[in-house]
Amino acid sequence: MADHDVTERLDVSGLNCPMPVVKTKQATGGLGVDSILEVTATDPGSMSDLFGWADSTDGVELLSQVEGDGVYTHYIRKTEQ
Repeated sequence: MADHDVTERLDVSGLNCPMPVVKTKQATGGLGVDSILEVTATDPGSMSDLFGWADSTDGVELLSQVEGDGVYTHYIRKTEQ
């Protein structure tokens, strides 16, 4: 597990592309600056999908991604409103 001070958790297990990104985008919209969202997914595509989304989206930063036992955990920090 990554060592992040998680503010909110979002479980998108069982959802496939594009839903992990859609749900993550919705969840980050309600976060305050410097909040960290932990997203748990079971879709292997979420690794590249959330990386690409965070890389092309202002106001969020992908801190890390952890893969283990068919579960993909993503840590996203809100950088601006």
